[in-house]
Amino acid sequence: MIEGRTLEQDLDTFPKLLARNATKFADRPAFREKEYGIWQSWTWSEVRSEVEAMALGFLDLGMKKGDHVAIAGRNRPHFYWAMLAAQHVGAVPVPVYKDAVADEMAYVLDHCGARFAIVEDQEQVDKILEIEDRIPGLEHVVYVDRRGLRKYDHTTLHALDTIQETGRVKRDEYQPELDRCVAGLTPEDTCVMLYTSGTTGRPKGVVMSNYNMLMSAKNSCEFDNLNETDIVLAYLPLAWIGDFIFSVAQACWAGFCVGCPESEETMQHDLREIGPTYFFAPPRFFEGLLTSVMIRMEDASDFKRKLFRKYMDHAKKVGPALLDGKPVSAADKMKYQIGKALIYGPLLNTLGLTNIRVGYTAGEAIGPEIFDFYRSLGINLKQLYGQTEGCVYITQQPDGEVRIDTVGVPSPGVEVRIADNGEVFYRSPGVFQEYYNNPESTADTKDAEGWVATGDAGYFEKESGHLRIIDRAKDVGKLANGAMFAPKFVENKLKFFPDILEVVVFGNGREKCTAFINIDLTAVGNWAERNNIAYASYQELAGHPRVLDTIRDHVEEVNKSVAEDEMLSGCQIHRFLVLHKELDADDGELTRTRKVRRRIIEEKFAVLLTGLYDGSEEVFVDTEVTYEDGRKGSISATLQLRDAAVVPVSNKIAAE
Repeated sequence: MIEGRTLEQDLDTFPKLLARNATKFADRPAFREKEYGIWQSWTWSEVRSEVEAMALGFLDLGMKKGDHVAIAGRNRPHFYWAMLAAQHVGAVPVPVYKDAVADEMAYVLDHCGARFAIVEDQEQVDKILEIEDRIPGLEHVVYVDRRGLRKYDHTTLHALDTIQETGRVKRDEYQPELDRCVAGLTPEDTCVMLYTSGTTGRPKGVVMSNYNMLMSAKNSCEFDNLNETDIVLAYLPLAWIGDFIFSVAQACWAGFCVGCPESEETMQHDLREIGPTYFFAPPRFFEGLLTSVMIRMEDASDFKRKLFRKYMDHAKKVGPALLDGKPVSAADKMKYQIGKALIYGPLLNTLGLTNIRVGYTAGEAIGPEIFDFYRSLGINLKQLYGQTEGCVYITQQPDGEVRIDTVGVPSPGVEVRIADNGEVFYRSPGVFQEYYNNPESTADTKDAEGWVATGDAGYFEKESGHLRIIDRAKDVGKLANGAMFAPKFVENKLKFFPDILEVVVFGNGREKCTAFINIDLTAVGNWAERNNIAYASYQELAGHPRVLDTIRDHVEEVNKSVAEDEMLSGCQIHRFLVLHKELDADDGELTRTRKVRRRIIEEKFAVLLTGLYDGSEEVFVDTEVTYEDGRKGSISATLQLRDAAVVPVSNKIAAE
């Protein structure tokens, strides 16, 4: 525990916070869930009752302090309650990505030595039964949805509602033991273990204490004035640190309400009905939302398009200034209010963003046009920079200091320093305890003084004190002529175009840069329909000559922008191709948080990379793919390799 940074004794563990909320916010809504089209709600008092019944049932099942409890499913109150119930017993919840393939799930459950698994439905049960011989420590599987499971062997299978009912029936028997468990918990006890995305290798189990999570929740809630009146939408994967900090830690600390959508497919519709005041989404979400808006406007009448453009141009001019409290003329304010009545208000209502008081995005760079679009509508959208190992928060943007080119100032309680090689290090109350059963990686990441290596390269601006991130430190290299190579810098610029979904740039140690590109099927597909271009698959559309011409134009536009940066002007893309398949986590090309596994992609598509550098005009490739049901197959294609114009730069300048 860091000296001078403590928690009040009655608020230093999750069970104590739940007890506080059940009294202080007894009748306020804690969780909402939409099921079968109907919203259900639970107050904090009711949640405590549900959690305690579950914890008593877990004790009857044999759960004890230190046990690891794997949890896999969509965002449902029952899974959040299961985490809290496990914490009451002293067990450690280990959320797992629900769309993880069997091998990925087997690795996590075996690595953590899970004794219990709490899953959603028959699909997840079947996945565990398929790999149970590889998880020797697993003793019990608990499921939420009974459908399809009636004829299964229930020797070690249990319905969650039955567990709760057992807890209620045997309350007198187990309540003293539960009280002892809760009283024995300390801030230093582990409250959750979250696995990293595994960008460069096997995922690592990040061990977090009550102190880590609750200090981070306390500081971040105070930073943005989050309180019991706020509402958050829980839609991020349970296994992601972001969901735990927003939907569990901050929710428990501030006492606000967590809304759970009915499904991934209905999330956008449910977002409108929940009307969150506090919202986090990765740039990809905001990009997709804006793409859908622009697609709809393309299909609107000429009058509506002109009206939209007129008032959006004005919003971009004065909206951010109004949001930051800067002076704006009376005439501009009046015109903005007219635009709000005609355009901005109805649009925000359609998107479900009307009530947002605080919004964040992180994980990747967001395009300036996209960022400005939302802020011009009056959404207080900000950027933060964080990691699983630090309970998310490293830097945040204070109100009135929001900029697209920085990630803000150190979050409350966080110290940040820049090493001589440009790598960013931080130290905070939220710094993880260790990587589970991996002392070597722990020592490589966190030193004896608690400083954590982020793996990112960046620097602080002297005047503003804001942090700017350049790229992953391990990805920053040099071209053959000595010029700096920072692929993420170029990739993010290309992904600002709505018809480009993913980019992987190569060039370290080579004479020039090349790129693999994924198109966005929704955006490009809509363009194809408007232009009467028939296509039968992603592969066919990706190889269409007009699509390739459009992507080339985007690459050349980015090259002009990159050429203006003296330090990175050598990173212009000379040749590119549009991949015949979307990069997919199931195929190992992306992590479950959709981060590019650059090394795997380079090895998997080596023949394509060779073609880009040897001047080939086309290359045949046959690629193994994984279908949704886990079966393997293959797709083949002959890809067209294209040249892109670059802006000449001095080798001397590029290498400096």
